[in-house]
Formats: sequence, C-alpha cells, structure tokens
Amino acid sequence: MRAKTAIILGAQWGDEGKGKIVDVLSGSFDVVARYAGGHNAGHTVIIGGKKFILQLVPCGVLRPDCQAVIGNGVVLDPMAFLKEINKLRDLGVDVDTQLKVSNRAQVILEYHRMIELAAESAPGRQKIGTTSRGIGPAYEDKSARNGLRVVDLLNKDLLKTHIENACREKNTIAQALFGTHPLDPAKMYDDYAAAAEQLRPFVTDTASLLNRAIDEGKSVMFEGAQGTMLDIDHGTYPFVTSSSATAGGATTGTGVGPTRMGTVIAVTKAYVTRVGEGPFPTEIHDDAGAVLQRRGAEFGAVTGRPRRCGWLDLPLLRYSNMINGTEWLVVTKLDVLDELATIPVCVGYEIDGKRTDTMPADVRGLESIKPIYTMLQGWQQSTEQARSYDDLPQLAKDYLYFLEQESNARIGMISTGPDRDQTIELPAFRTALRTLHA
Repeated sequence: MRAKTAIILGAQWGDEGKGKIVDVLSGSFDVVARYAGGHNAGHTVIIGGKKFILQLVPCGVLRPDCQAVIGNGVVLDPMAFLKEINKLRDLGVDVDTQLKVSNRAQVILEYHRMIELAAESAPGRQKIGTTSRGIGPAYEDKSARNGLRVVDLLNKDLLKTHIENACREKNTIAQALFGTHPLDPAKMYDDYAAAAEQLRPFVTDTASLLNRAIDEGKSVMFEGAQGTMLDIDHGTYPFVTSSSATAGGATTGTGVGPTRMGTVIAVTKAYVTRVGEGPFPTEIHDDAGAVLQRRGAEFGAVTGRPRRCGWLDLPLLRYSNMINGTEWLVVTKLDVLDELATIPVCVGYEIDGKRTDTMPADVRGLESIKPIYTMLQGWQQSTEQARSYDDLPQLAKDYLYFLEQESNARIGMISTGPDRDQTIELPAFRTALRTLHA
C-alpha cells in the first residue's frame, strides 16, 4: 500500500513559492516536516492579506490542526529559532502545541556565522553568495563529526566543554586567516545555555514521531528548502547550498525510509530566478528582466537581495524532474507573465557549437551554454482572478501545456498570485491528494 506521504521541493534555484504551496496543501496533511537547510531559507505566506515569513518553522504550523516538525537534516540556530517562534506567537500561532524539533538536528553556533562571514568577504576567495548565517560551516562541522546536536545543547556540561574547545580552535583559525576578533566562550555558553532551556519543550525524537504517524495512517508532507539546482550533489556546484535539497534529502533529513515516501511534487516558477552567485543560462540582461523582477516582487524573503531573473529553462526542469522522480508540477507566478506579448522558453542548449539537452556537471560547461529558445505567444490578459483552469486565457493554457509536455511531469496546480486563494488545483491532482488523505 502506498504511504500517505508527499515530498514538496523546489525544481529550480529556490524561491519558487514553496511556502505558499506548502501552506495551501498542508490543509490536506496531518503533519508537515522540514528536512534540510537552515534559516537561510525564507518562505513567505500571505493569508487574507496578512504576511507570514517563515525561516526555520515549517509552513504547516499556520494550519491549526497540523503538526509541524523540524527534522534532523536541518541546521538550527537557537537564537533565530526563538526569535521566529516569538513572532509567530504574537501573530496568534500555537507553536507551543504544534511544533516539534529533532533532537538530532545540528546546532549553528556564533563562531559558524563569524567564519562564514569572514570567508565570504576575504580577498581572493571565490564568492558563493551565501547569506552568511553560518549554514555552511555548521554542515562542515557535521561532516567532520565535530558538530553539536540539539540533544547535546541540552546537556550543560557537554555544551560548556564543546564551546570552550571549539572557540579555542575557531578563534585561532579565524584570527590567522581573516584577522577577526576572538569570541568570548563564557558569554557564548551563558547565551546558548539560556536558549537551550527555552528550546527544550520542543525537542523530541522526530524520526519516531514521523514513523509512528505513518503507522497510524496519518498523512505526512516533507517540506524541502532552497531548490534542486542548489543541492550539494546535484546542483550547480560549487554555487550551491550545503545540504540535500532534492527528494533524497527527505529520507536522510527525517529518518523516514525511502519505501515510505509517496509522491514527489516539484514547484517551478513560470520563469526562473536565482539569488547570489553562479551560472544562470537563461538570465535576462535587458529590460524584460527588470519587468519580471518588479511584477514578481523578486526580492529575497530573508535577505531582501534582488533575484536574478531568466526565462523558463526546460532542460533544467527535465533534469530536476529526473533527479527527484517528480510526479506532479506546481507552476507559480503565472500572473507575472500576463503583460508580455511574446515569451521566450529555453528548449535546448548549445555548448561549443553542439546541441545538447544534458545539464553539464562543471561550471565551465554551465557558463558556456547558449540557450536555444522557442517563442510562445503571450496572452496579455490578467490571470490573477482565475480560480479554475477554464478561467485561464487560451494562450496561457497553451503555455502550460507546452511546459507540461516538455518537462516529463504532470501539472497539478497553478498559482496566479501570492494569496492562499489565488490557486488553481487541477481535477486529477485534487483526486490524488484526496487519496493521500483518505
């Protein structure tokens, strides 16, 4: 019997609107579990005109009957976590009842932020375009088996020893390489010991919680962070994040086995954006890019950084769907294209004079791509009020049909604006969701 589970992730470089989609779909799930990333990943959800910006907390927490879980694959900054849940409490969200945190999640400490900020700013270093929130160094310590987990954070003796030893090492490295001022281990211990006590009520073995929920027939959604092309293994390396943003990360990041994973739902914009450095084959360098940026409000939810904008990249989307085993696509921000008379869509690549549909592994190959475009006719009508597929202009339907035929996945949902109700579910997708929740 197929498990009542679904993985929802970004098909591009993140910022596809996963927050809104997870919020909309969480009404069909009992549990929503975040499986990767840290507070560098921002999800913006607008409900009745009221804006919620979530960084660590899964979007399911905005549904009163939904259990929200932060899995072991997430790196957790206790200070950022406490700040976020306090804001949610002020907005009337019952985080104390609804939210649980994995005892195996890695902890971001102050020296992780210090090292990342210094490294990203150092002369001669290749800039990755990080958010300088300590995400990368925390994952580095995890892989080096030198990190601190949430369960360790709650042990004061272990916490004190860890901070003293780590500060001795990190202060020396940071001073030698970057000339930064040393951190005070005593003050750090006091700050994190106090934060640990506020965090303690949320902490549990979330792998057991999630597997038990599935055993009981409950439906579980696994919420990704960033996007497939930022995955540490499969993305545009080295301009990637430090965790597994693809569907495989849902298993390692929550402790739920692969045979218990149901469908995969990938979220793609009707065009493409990315934040920070790195190759971007279909990036727009003329005024059309500014139009998409303005109409799509393309500025980072966490950093406020402007997003680079590009035309829809079908080879990239096919690659993403292959890596993730995507069954369903959700297309967001269709309305951003409403004013365009013609819409270029990348249907292939040319590299060194040869046509290819394969995504190159190396940066040089990615930077050498010349996109091959086909031009589709724009609909030049507003789609923002559309509440069913039949409400869409025929040329918008044609655009979506072309996307679906070329991407090797079925379109299940379309978003035509930021609010929760500006969403169209196609009948086959609605039926599939009902099966998950039955």
